[in-house]
Amino acid sequence: MTGGHDLRYRSRLHAFSELTDADRMAIDALLDQRQRVIAPRRDVVAEGEVPRFVHVVLDGWACRYRQLSDGRRQLLSLLLPGDLIDPYPQAVARSDHAVGTITTMTVAEVAPDALAALGRESATIARALWWNNHVAMGTQREWIASLGLRSARERIALLFCEVYFRLRTSGRCMGRACEFPLTQADLAEATGLTPVHVNRMVQELRRDGLIAWGGRTLTILDLDALCGVASFTPAYLHLDRAVSAG
Repeated sequence: MTGGHDLRYRSRLHAFSELTDADRMAIDALLDQRQRVIAPRRDVVAEGEVPRFVHVVLDGWACRYRQLSDGRRQLLSLLLPGDLIDPYPQAVARSDHAVGTITTMTVAEVAPDALAALGRESATIARALWWNNHVAMGTQREWIASLGLRSARERIALLFCEVYFRLRTSGRCMGRACEFPLTQADLAEATGLTPVHVNRMVQELRRDGLIAWGGRTLTILDLDALCGVASFTPAYLHLDRAVSAG
C-alpha cells in the first residue's frame, strides 16, 4: 500500500473529476497549514464538543460512533484516509456524536472559514464539497438499510466491498488488496452483530474463497461474487464524479 504524501489523492476532494490543478493546489495549501497526529482509540471530536476545525484524514482510520451510558457502542460510519470530517462545523453548536480513531491517525486541521472562503472562490471546489457530503450521506443511508434488510453474512460482505471501493478511489489499493485494520469487535459494532457471529461469517466468506484477511490486510479474491453476496452496487458512493485511481 502507498502511504503518506505519495498518495495520488490526499483528500477525497482531490478525486473530484472537475477540479483543476489550481483547485488541487489550493486544497493542498490548506492541508499543509496545520496537522496533528492522534493515537489509536482516542476521540478526535467528543460528543457534545463544540467543533473548531474541519478535519481531513491524511493517514489512518477513524469512525463516527454513539455510545450509551452502559458502554454499548454503535459505529455509525468509517472514516478512511482522504475523508473529510464534518466540512461545515460552523453550522452546529455541539457535536451530536463522537469521532474516534481506530489506528494512529494524521489529520489536517482546517479552519472552517478558510475552507468556506475556498468554496466561494472556486465553484468547482464548492461542488466537490457538496459531492463529499452526498457520498457521506449515501454511505450512512446504505448502513441503515443494511441493518434493517441484510443478513449477517450480507452486512459483513457489504462492509468489505465498501471499504475496498472507497480506498481504491483515493489510490489506497494494490490490486485487490487494501489495508483493513479493524478488529472483529469493530466489525460487530459496525454491523450490529456479536463478535462471535462476525467471526462465523468471516470464516464462511474465507471458506467460500471470497476474501483473505490476515493482520491488517484484506484481499478480495472474487470481487463479483462478494458484491453479489452483499447485493452491493457502488452507486451510493457516487464514483461517477471521481477520477479513476486505477
